[in-house]
Amino acid sequence: MKLTIIGGGSTYTPEIVDGLIRLRDRLEVTELALQDVSDDRLGLLAGMSRRMLSAGGHPATVTTHTDLGGAAEGADIVLVQLRVGGQAARLRDETLPLRCDCLGQETTGAGGLAKALRTVPVMLDIAERVRAVNPTAWLIDFTNPVGIVTRALLEAGHRRVVGLCSAAAVFQRHFAEVLGVAPDRIALDHVGLNHLTWERRVLLDGTDVLPRLLAEHGHRVAPATGLPADLVRRLGSVPSYYLHYYYSHDEVVVRQQKDGVRAQEVMEIEDELLDRYADERVNTKPELLTRRGGAFYADAALDLMASLRHGDHRTHVVNVRNGTTLPFLPADAVIEVPATVTADGAVAQPVEPLEPLIAGLVAHVTAYEHLALDAAVHGGRDRVFRALLAHPLIGQHAVADRLTDLIVAANRDHLPWAA
Repeated sequence: MKLTIIGGGSTYTPEIVDGLIRLRDRLEVTELALQDVSDDRLGLLAGMSRRMLSAGGHPATVTTHTDLGGAAEGADIVLVQLRVGGQAARLRDETLPLRCDCLGQETTGAGGLAKALRTVPVMLDIAERVRAVNPTAWLIDFTNPVGIVTRALLEAGHRRVVGLCSAAAVFQRHFAEVLGVAPDRIALDHVGLNHLTWERRVLLDGTDVLPRLLAEHGHRVAPATGLPADLVRRLGSVPSYYLHYYYSHDEVVVRQQKDGVRAQEVMEIEDELLDRYADERVNTKPELLTRRGGAFYADAALDLMASLRHGDHRTHVVNVRNGTTLPFLPADAVIEVPATVTADGAVAQPVEPLEPLIAGLVAHVTAYEHLALDAAVHGGRDRVFRALLAHPLIGQHAVADRLTDLIVAANRDHLPWAA
């Protein structure tokens, strides 16, 4: 099969190549097509990919493309991992909100909206161009903000689309390590929106062991959430790391204003990774890549690809249409839950009713995402303002007004309507 990666010049690409080598029995890839708008990055990552495949004894060939159509033609699966504007844009996304005493983060809050404004139009264009040459390929979106981007693609009529995040895979393996068991014995009652999820049950061979995990190992579980162990025990569920931006917002902002933002660290890591990829003696995934983020990305992505390819009805945590799964949300909302995956796509599995503490925030952020998508697709200062005003981490008109001006000014090159 042919696997195409849009954004193949990303420093994440060796993660996927490492997975192809380890999981070759699950997914038999014969051609890895890397597409990127940067010739330099594309050449660097193609060379690294070829060395890794050769060292791992994998027979797949690597092809490079700056033309998107040529890369997508004949592909069985197209994986999209983009960052519109690069790391410089991320740094602005994370630092500008701090001027207003708001969270500086790339996928939620004001920074997440700025990223959506830049990214959604590009992703819609990519999907159209892929479909023009390859209407049957599956499009897997790993591009943040995944929930908003996936909803944009579905609303535009692209049905063979699944949104993917590695957060559930990270928790599955973390819980397995704490319990000293194999990860495939763990299943999660994972529910919410992308980057706004909770683990309500942790099933070990079908039996819920979350109460025991929290009672006996809370001190090991809590660090993965960014929250105190006592709070996690009181919640009775394990929130994703992104929930600490909500539950500890003011503390996080003070720390960011004092110590800086994650984007600064990522830029340094990326520079070092690119130096290592340029070294022709390097033919395995550098350990440094684990600090880049997206842990277990390859495992989650390749397992999902295998199920789409083979139609094996396995369960994967993905971003899909809500339908009637969470009845308090619109049917066209995109949620992140366990889904059954076949060759025809992913269908959300039934979910137990959400308690008000979770449901209220999910409903609030879903409303924001609706407005964020409207702003990203149609543009306009008022739409940006309304999305910011609706976000639970902002919600004050004076702050939303100032943030609107900052975001529009900083992203003018990516927003035709703002020129």
